[in-house]
Amino acid sequence: MATASPRRGRAARLSKRAALSLPQGKSLDAQSLTEHGLAAPERERKTGRILLIACGALAREILAITRANQFDHIDLTCLPAKLHLYPDQIVTHVEAAVTKHRAVYDQIYVVYADCGTGGQLQQSCAELGVEMVPGPHCYAFFEGTDRFNAYADAGEITAFYLTDFLVKQFDAFVWRPMGLDKNPELRDMIFGNYTTLIYQSQTEDPDLLEKARACAARMGLDFQHRHTGYGELETTLMDWATPNPSSD
Repeated sequence: MATASPRRGRAARLSKRAALSLPQGKSLDAQSLTEHGLAAPERERKTGRILLIACGALAREILAITRANQFDHIDLTCLPAKLHLYPDQIVTHVEAAVTKHRAVYDQIYVVYADCGTGGQLQQSCAELGVEMVPGPHCYAFFEGTDRFNAYADAGEITAFYLTDFLVKQFDAFVWRPMGLDKNPELRDMIFGNYTTLIYQSQTEDPDLLEKARACAARMGLDFQHRHTGYGELETTLMDWATPNPSSD
């Protein structure tokens, strides 16, 4: 039986990626970013600009960084944050977004860490020739990967982490997916291996802090707050935004 050539096989995969529905969201509302992501702006071919393809959970943080630093040459599109509930789908959606936009942008960067893809996202980005954020997940790059690993080595292995976005979307990402809205009696069984909820705040918002405390109480966990700011997300974006002297 005849087999497809590697070139034709790759073309078929690219065609499949391009056929996926791309983000359509226009709002920075947390629920819209969860369900719809954030659509890319309409641009002409080869604008000399940079596109960031990010998780919807990072949209507000990325825009805060780019606006504060007047990175007017950077555009942002976000995949729906709910893909974190189905990490096996992240790679395919990232590939589709890169394939769709690479003819328009001089540079594309992927603002995801590994995020539960088991190294597949890193492999795909390498094949596509685009750079991504290093590290296992956003908790690590907000905290600083070395610092996060040091906490883990010191025994912080029974912590449940929330960011600003996840505090806002606690029910959508934690409570309902685990069935606790319908079966609250399962709480202690589900969270029995955790001892502490650690809220990594990116902004100083008293309302979010109180909501995070309430999340810990609902989960039956101790509460700890660490203000991380934007951490390595900011330093990574600063590096990407700076023109490479060796580039044409």
